[in-house]
Amino acid sequence: MLKITLVKSTIKSKPDQIATVRALGLHKIGSVVFQAETDCIKGMINKVGHLLSVETVSDQEVSK
Repeated sequence: MLKITLVKSTIKSKPDQIATVRALGLHKIGSVVFQAETDCIKGMINKVGHLLSVETVSDQEVSK
């Protein structure tokens, strides 16, 4: 599992980057989502990685 946190604002970002951040499930700075580590999610992270903080966590940490 990946813990994805939005750490920078999407203001002045390109519209496709804003849409990618929203598709990941992030809305405000500091919001956190947990996503499975799939190729699709990795591609989205690669596109907007400069706005995100990404950590790998175990499934047990997610359930807490």
